[in-house]
Amino acid sequence: MTLDLLHFESGPQRIVCLTEETTEWLYLLGQEHRIVGISGYTVRPRRARDEKPKVSAFLSAKTDKIMALKPDCVFGFSDLQADIAADLVKRGVQVTIFNQRSVADIFSMLYQVAAMVGEAEQGAQRIAEMQASLRAMQATVAAKVAAGARRPNVFFEEWDEPHISAIRWVSELMGIAGGDDCFPELAQEPMGKQRIIADGATIVQRAPDIILGSWCGKKFRPEKVAAREGWTEVPAVRDGQLFEIKSADILQPGPAALTDGVQQMHRIFMHWMDKDVASQGGRA
Repeated sequence: MTLDLLHFESGPQRIVCLTEETTEWLYLLGQEHRIVGISGYTVRPRRARDEKPKVSAFLSAKTDKIMALKPDCVFGFSDLQADIAADLVKRGVQVTIFNQRSVADIFSMLYQVAAMVGEAEQGAQRIAEMQASLRAMQATVAAKVAAGARRPNVFFEEWDEPHISAIRWVSELMGIAGGDDCFPELAQEPMGKQRIIADGATIVQRAPDIILGSWCGKKFRPEKVAAREGWTEVPAVRDGQLFEIKSADILQPGPAALTDGVQQMHRIFMHWMDKDVASQGGRA
């Protein structure tokens, strides 16, 4: 029997996605048939939970179950999945760990994944559409500000005990959506432990106009935030400007954050800006 030693498959055919963003992107690209396993935390798209085996959490994975699926590529995210990746590499599996932390990094990751599955052109088109939407959002904000509106000061709380502020892509998307991050210096830190705000009084001093909560894995409780000692006169608490952005919509560094997540923030910020202008006698 003669083997065709020159034949190869066009990109990985059996992919395991250890986080949601690559799953969502492959579905958007029409390449879901390549996915053989997903994270148990996947909620976008919803049908993926019904169609694909769940083989991992975030910090752990069912390695034997992954191996049984015979993947030719595994997609993961960040140093937090380094141990999972190392175990799979030792078993001979190709693993690609992305480490996107900024909006630009997310777009780069999306293009790379699209190229790997032979959809570079479609990926580039979809990326261009998302970028155009974000630019339009920036233009809307700029017009509001030019007409006299003030950008709200925003505290994004990724976790409550201890307080953890926004990661970089969230901070950047807040800026695009029309708000100013209360803790821009912390947003540059890649690890959650580096974005801990040990003293809640520090947040009070920053006087956020809006508080956004996205407590990864549990429901945001605005009444709990409002009841914190010393927070009564925080503008966001005083004016009832506390909102939840679900973690699946903003803390997954992929399509969700660049579309639904940022759009939710934009609506909240625009509404606040309109109310602020009205309270100042209709400057805009």
